[in-house]
Amino acid sequence: MIKKLAKAEEAFLVLTLVAMVALIFGQVVGRYVFSNAPSWTEEMARYIHIFQVWIGASYAVKLREHIRVEAFITRFQGLPRKILETISLAIWFAMALFLAYFGTQLVLQSFTNGQVTPAMQLPMWIPFLAIPLGGFGMCFRLIEQLRRIWRGDYEMHKEGGVKA
Repeated sequence: MIKKLAKAEEAFLVLTLVAMVALIFGQVVGRYVFSNAPSWTEEMARYIHIFQVWIGASYAVKLREHIRVEAFITRFQGLPRKILETISLAIWFAMALFLAYFGTQLVLQSFTNGQVTPAMQLPMWIPFLAIPLGGFGMCFRLIEQLRRIWRGDYEMHKEGGVKA
């Protein structure tokens, strides 16, 4: 199931990137060639980008591609390093859970208020949905990382970095 989720995330990120580029290209052509571009393309590209950022953040956790300062943690090996990694992941998990919880509150509040987007008249809770999806995705990935660290599935290197 985890591999299917990763493939779905990859496919989503690639397809939305293609869609966003096509929308922006259409906006530019409409604006400069026809002197008239639909306003919905810009708005749709913006909301696609928001989803890409939040889903991409979750996917980057899986790949361990988020920026980290490892100057201190790389000086340790074995159990001390696992403990430091756990503390780091716990802090990150708390932040991701905060985003997921309050993002869900934002979605529910927007759903209740009935706010819509300016150009496309979509319910505003749809773009806001990216926040809890990304937050819960990061939480899921962080738990998976923690499990793998304590099982010893990650190979520790002296250069710094923990490789999958």
